[in-house]
Amino acid sequence: MYRTHTCGELRAANIGQSVVLCGWAQKVRKLGGMTFLDIRDRWGITQLVADEKSEQKVQSDVEKIGREFVIQCEGRVVERSNKNSKIPTGEVEVAIDRVVVLNSSEIPPFTIEDDTDGGDELRMKYRYLDIRRNPVKNALLLRHRVAQEVRKYLDKKSFIEVETPFLIKSTPEGARDFVVPSRMNQGEFYALPQSPQTFKQLLMVAGMDRYFQIVKCFRDEDLRADRQPEFTQIDCEMSFVERDDILLTFEGLMMHLFKEVKGIEFTKPFQRMSYSDAMTLYGSDKPDIRFGMEIRQIDSLAKGKGFPVFDSAEYVGGICVPGCASYSRKQIDELTLFVQKPQIGAKGLVYVKLEQDGTIKSSVDKFYSPEDLKAWASHMGASTGDLLLIMAGPQKRTLEGLGQLRLEMGNRLNLREANTYAPLWVVDFPLLEWDEESKRFFAMHHPFTSPILSDAHLFDSDAGAIRANAYDLVINGVEIGGGSIRIFDRTLQQKMFAALGFTQEEAEHQFGFLLNAFRYGAPPHGGIAFGFDRLCAVFGGSDSIRDYIAFPKNNSGRDVMINSPSDISQVQLNELGISLKDKK
Repeated sequence: MYRTHTCGELRAANIGQSVVLCGWAQKVRKLGGMTFLDIRDRWGITQLVADEKSEQKVQSDVEKIGREFVIQCEGRVVERSNKNSKIPTGEVEVAIDRVVVLNSSEIPPFTIEDDTDGGDELRMKYRYLDIRRNPVKNALLLRHRVAQEVRKYLDKKSFIEVETPFLIKSTPEGARDFVVPSRMNQGEFYALPQSPQTFKQLLMVAGMDRYFQIVKCFRDEDLRADRQPEFTQIDCEMSFVERDDILLTFEGLMMHLFKEVKGIEFTKPFQRMSYSDAMTLYGSDKPDIRFGMEIRQIDSLAKGKGFPVFDSAEYVGGICVPGCASYSRKQIDELTLFVQKPQIGAKGLVYVKLEQDGTIKSSVDKFYSPEDLKAWASHMGASTGDLLLIMAGPQKRTLEGLGQLRLEMGNRLNLREANTYAPLWVVDFPLLEWDEESKRFFAMHHPFTSPILSDAHLFDSDAGAIRANAYDLVINGVEIGGGSIRIFDRTLQQKMFAALGFTQEEAEHQFGFLLNAFRYGAPPHGGIAFGFDRLCAVFGGSDSIRDYIAFPKNNSGRDVMINSPSDISQVQLNELGISLKDKK
């Protein structure tokens, strides 16, 4: 063995022992007649010292060592005179008897420190160096811990882990597929799975009863902080279950992870909220319930008073911001510009201030009396010192805009505490979404989601009103996972396909293998998939999943470290029977 201990292992109990350490040189410092060298590995950092008593060769060898050199050091553990309480090894240091350079290093393109001087793109290009930094290393260790605890819990619940294929059939629903050309079947293509959805349903038909997989999935879509073209799911399915069975099982998984990974124990069941309530009260299907400030509709109080913006609006509503009546005109203007951003698209923002002296100030005093504004305040639960922020317009867009404004105020008032966790089940989503451009329905989740059976008769009269037997787990405003009870009846599945505009032939072409499987005794079943990368980021207190993925892509979907995607040779294209259009 190259070493007897790791660089994070030595303690006061090791004083007097001869040890061998290996790792990377973090920094070298010369102070008078003493030279200090910090050596680092995955487990931590230890201070080495060469003083006046050390041999001249040792002094000389240490001084030749540069940052990130890979070294081996032999020496004795001694008590450290200037102890460092910030690191676990801070009570001791190693007096160097011999040091060997195992491999030298060029000067790194950025400093390998917790607070580095490297920008995102530079660190992505040299990701293998970035991983040496504690924040990224610890993120990957957290990911490992979460994965092990997931497997431990599900194994105890009698789930079995089954791998499913990566080269599958392309389907038209959902996000855009990554496609893979087939050399042996020229002109035909595989797709990389957006999820193992159909395979896990087939495993239920096969009698596996309880399945899980921590699995890579692929979606060819535009990227942002919480999206990558390849990501990881905790994918699960159960047979002979109803919705509550699934929610309780995976609520238990989340409670287990919070306890084992974060040391947080939940003693009460997670809150449940309908999709309709989430949109009405929070303007989002993934509400952050760590704070209040719910949206309130005031149409009946605000219309008919001669204010054209409200009178002509489909919806008028707002939020009550506690303690902010003192907001200046400049601060109100900033909020107005915020809601006028293209992603929100509001035309403006009305405010009402409930001043400490009992007076009420508003941007619409011309149209509304103090009594009118007091009625708004009462309806919205406002008190003296509060600020009302009101928006109007199309209902869906205005609710979503108020939801964004609510989150913005939560950030400004520090109400979204990173170490507070508020899990929530959102249930009863719409089964179908109407697309005005294509004049057809799309599945809000996927084509195999079961309707709530009491709504199934609406397929023939009002398909848009059908509720899905679906559910999402939301933590702190982040959708962590979602799933549904599945359609297992062939007749009901065909009704779903018809509502989505599939002919019987199209349904057979795309999903015939699943429909055929249903002929042979499909059990009642349902499941859920959690975004594993997002879950790790939430546990780590981060808004981005990038640092919880060892080798992520940038916002253009590129791996700048290995320069991918890249051109392939004409020989490879010829083998695949593919010709390329000229690049524009």
